[in-house]
Amino acid sequence: MPIIVTDPPRADRATVDALAAYGVATVHEAQGRAGLLGSHLNPVQQGVRIAGNAVTVTVAPGDNTTIGVAVEQCGEGDVLVVAPTAPCDMGYFGDLLATSLQARGVRGLVIEAGVRDVADLNEMGFPVWAKTISAEGTAKGNLGDVNVPISIAGRIVRPGDVIVADDDGVVVVPRLRAADALAASKAREEKEAKARARYQAGEIALDVNNMRPLVERAGARYVDYEDWVKEQQA
Repeated sequence: MPIIVTDPPRADRATVDALAAYGVATVHEAQGRAGLLGSHLNPVQQGVRIAGNAVTVTVAPGDNTTIGVAVEQCGEGDVLVVAPTAPCDMGYFGDLLATSLQARGVRGLVIEAGVRDVADLNEMGFPVWAKTISAEGTAKGNLGDVNVPISIAGRIVRPGDVIVADDDGVVVVPRLRAADALAASKAREEKEAKARARYQAGEIALDVNNMRPLVERAGARYVDYEDWVKEQQA
């Protein structure tokens, strides 16, 4: 029997907004290289960076009814996260559903399936990360669940978790760890700023990242080209 959970707890909005500023790569690294969704989820448009609380949805293969049901559970600052219960590349989502979500203040969609009306979505400025683009429409009548833990692109996403998405992909931050992820992201950004200044001054990664001991432990030899040629000919 389908279940629709109402009003799950969400991460603090200020924390969510602050995570958006750091982006997917930084947040992923900062939380121990965890939470990155599969690389087959790609942005439909470029140059967009969002973060929001997950409203999770499971949908039947070839049926988008539950997305329409989920709209009612969405609010300002949310991101709709949709996973089919079996693989399906059909176009579950288009400009009409996007219009409805946008009117409720939803920040974007992450879906492990197809979307369509891409030109309209881009014109509207509604961000989407999807498995594929497909004009093939879906049927209606079979319901999944709303606001329960779901498996999507190799990760578990729970309602209220923080979704961060940009050109690099999508990463999930568990709701109860959002503040820790934010602090770690800030620390990582500050560390990278110092490293960037050293790179700009002409240093290279071998020294900035203290990699020379790694090269030495690997037993690597530095050999002049002419000597190397002679060795090959010997």
